[in-house]
Amino acid sequence: MSGLFDAQEPKVTLVDRAKTIVPPALVGLLFVLIGYTKFDNNPRGEWYQIFEQIGLGQWFRDFTGGMQVLGGLLMCVPKTMVYGAAMLTCTMIGAVFVDLFVIHVPFFIVPFFLAIVVVIVAMICRESNS
Repeated sequence: MSGLFDAQEPKVTLVDRAKTIVPPALVGLLFVLIGYTKFDNNPRGEWYQIFEQIGLGQWFRDFTGGMQVLGGLLMCVPKTMVYGAAMLTCTMIGAVFVDLFVIHVPFFIVPFFLAIVVVIVAMICRESNS
């Protein structure tokens, strides 16, 4: 029975490891930057005005920015990547609904695309980390 139970673990190279760490880290850093821009309290700022149209108050802009920054940071760590991906996907799906049904703009495709990217990256990299 030699070879049946004593097979060695496949070697994981640095390139293989980078393939599972770099894509979620890049997506995470993108969302950290996007979320960070929401903390601008300038009433003439783009995010300020968008959240005025939403009508829930500026606390919601800060909350959304915080969710995106935290979700982005969680995406950068392999053990918490799935939680970050879930947070980011929820914020993007929320943005799609707000774009479609609250402020009625055709830009819903951008958060929809970002949600798809987050889910795909998380699924591919999660399977590789298993």
